[in-house]
Amino acid sequence: MSGNEMRYIQEAFDTNWVAPLGPNVNAFENELEQFVGEGKKVVALASGTAAVHLAMLNLGVKPGDEVICQSFTFAASCNPATYLGATPVFVGSEEKTWNMDPNMLEDAIKDRIRKTGRKPRVIVPVYLYGMPAYIDDIMEIARRYEIPVIEDSAEAFGSKYKGQMTGTFGNYGIMSFNGNKMITTSGGGALICPDEETKRKIMFFATQARENKPYYLHKEIGYNYRMSNVCAGIGRGQMTVVDSHVSHHQHIAALYEKAFANDEVIKVHSQPEDYMDSNYWLSTITFETPESNAPYSGTADIEPCQLVIKAMDALAQSGIESRPLWRPMHTQPVYKDAPAYINGTSERMFRKGLCLPSGPCVSDENVERIVSILKDVVRK
Repeated sequence: MSGNEMRYIQEAFDTNWVAPLGPNVNAFENELEQFVGEGKKVVALASGTAAVHLAMLNLGVKPGDEVICQSFTFAASCNPATYLGATPVFVGSEEKTWNMDPNMLEDAIKDRIRKTGRKPRVIVPVYLYGMPAYIDDIMEIARRYEIPVIEDSAEAFGSKYKGQMTGTFGNYGIMSFNGNKMITTSGGGALICPDEETKRKIMFFATQARENKPYYLHKEIGYNYRMSNVCAGIGRGQMTVVDSHVSHHQHIAALYEKAFANDEVIKVHSQPEDYMDSNYWLSTITFETPESNAPYSGTADIEPCQLVIKAMDALAQSGIESRPLWRPMHTQPVYKDAPAYINGTSERMFRKGLCLPSGPCVSDENVERIVSILKDVVRK
């Protein structure tokens, strides 16, 4: 917390604006629009998942459609397609950024057109752990096939690609302000929109699709997705420290990189290109051993390798939280029948990868302790 949040929260209570909408929501949206730039408009919502849902809804996703989703991600990136009766089509990742592989993306589009006679409705690339994707290549393919793009930038608040904020390249961009994100509103998210007209339409659907009448009139199905004025007050306080939060995450990542620079087993995932500027929302490592790099069997019972489990246990014994990387969506039982275009990268990263403490309260001394424990695990 910045220490400024309570001022905005108190203002909400003093003015009796504790329901959804209000001055803090309007101001927070304005601050977010200034932050992302590119002339984009922003709608503050109840969650990042709500933002994905409304973006798909406004792009016309409906039952029977297919939506291309990145497999290596959290379920919120693809679940809204299922909400709308569509089928997720999962695409694997490339080795450098761990994000959607442009080559497999085009292969998937061609194959879906061949098999179904129509192209997918939407493409949803993700910026995993804050790392920018090769979004130029993805957008070029999307434009060529005339398929709209929803950038899931929930983990990449403050990340840039060639100097431009992630979430501003496609038709829509997703933000998340969950409690573990770069900034938080305790729970919440936002949708980056291309223009004011689209913003108004998204706000309409997010407020139960209520028509402009003195009584309740509904011609379309809407959703209760708007952010509360109290939560937006927290967000306004967080915006005063966002730059320092991003800098600190990048600093922590640099400490991990230096500590493991010459390690033969532990490798830190770093941005592969000079024009990528990751916020390093989470610093991640992989354990490079024959066991951790064993080929994936193709069954749904994929699990982290033993070295990842041992590292997590050793850290936990010292009161340090860690977690495996996201388990790819195409290996999830709930999506076992969904089409998938993969090359083994995401499965391999899940088996050998680990997320390390990275937040604004992590100190240099904390990093030294974490590094020491991990090196000891590998030695043993």
